[in-house]
Amino acid sequence: MTNKQHKLDSGFGFSSTADEVLAGVDLSGQTALVTGGYSGLGLETTAALVKAGAQVVVPARRPEPAKEALKDLPGVEVQPMDLGDLDSVRTFAEGFLDTGRTLNLVINNAGIMACPETRVGPGWEAQFATNHLGHFALVNRLRPALAERSRVVALSSTGHFRSPIRWDDIQFTQGYDRWQAYGQAKTANALFAAHLDALGSDSGLNAFSVHPGGIFTPLQRHLSQEDQIALGWLAEDGTMSEVAAAHFKTPAQGAATSVWAATSTLLEGNGGVYCQDCDVAEPAVDSNPAIGGVKPWAVDPEEARKLWDLSAELTGVNAF
Repeated sequence: MTNKQHKLDSGFGFSSTADEVLAGVDLSGQTALVTGGYSGLGLETTAALVKAGAQVVVPARRPEPAKEALKDLPGVEVQPMDLGDLDSVRTFAEGFLDTGRTLNLVINNAGIMACPETRVGPGWEAQFATNHLGHFALVNRLRPALAERSRVVALSSTGHFRSPIRWDDIQFTQGYDRWQAYGQAKTANALFAAHLDALGSDSGLNAFSVHPGGIFTPLQRHLSQEDQIALGWLAEDGTMSEVAAAHFKTPAQGAATSVWAATSTLLEGNGGVYCQDCDVAEPAVDSNPAIGGVKPWAVDPEEARKLWDLSAELTGVNAF
């Protein structure tokens, strides 16, 4: 897997926007699903896909605000779904399958970051459960609807630098660290894409993980102003810091790598890779996430297989 982690010289980069990436791409007749596709990066992703001609389905934990945010975008359908509730995921997936439609693109965009210790389902840590297990169950349940040639994009982040999978205590029963939990969940997102591609590529299903970049979005809702000052994202007066101004992206730029991974022909034959800045990421050579790249534990095939097996056991779902 790691030998595929090398740039392809896509012609796009850090500053590219989702609309620029999709310029000239015709998605007419295709159906995409974008979780959390009504705010932040998700809204930009949905809007760009619509402009390219796609019909977009947006499962939303808060369907009424979602409908309001998306009301001016034609061809967008909002349905209720809560990734932290596997019964809700099953209900949504069964409802979609009943329509008989096919899915060409699935973008696992929704997520939570650095939340206070929260338990969902049978006591699962909420970031792992929502960011990873909910999406795992969703894609597996939607497997019959995936088109003969389809792509799944999982949003990871450089947060994966913070933690590999903690096999000895995945659910943080021995003490909770909100950033380590976020890091584990982002590693899980990348490993999910790696093994999904390994399982599905022979049948035309490819999967990729992406780091969208640092962006100010509702993802930061669990961080106080003091937290963001300590992280260097905000100056002491609460305005954007010089560091953030130099290294953060706009939402339109942040959505670019997602839609690039979902559509680029350059990625044919490179399934399962971790992407950033609208290209395949190089292996990380530094512990500083600002430099970027991907840590080996996030693209390790054996780790990916092991996580898949555990996720199937926990969720009771495995379409492969």
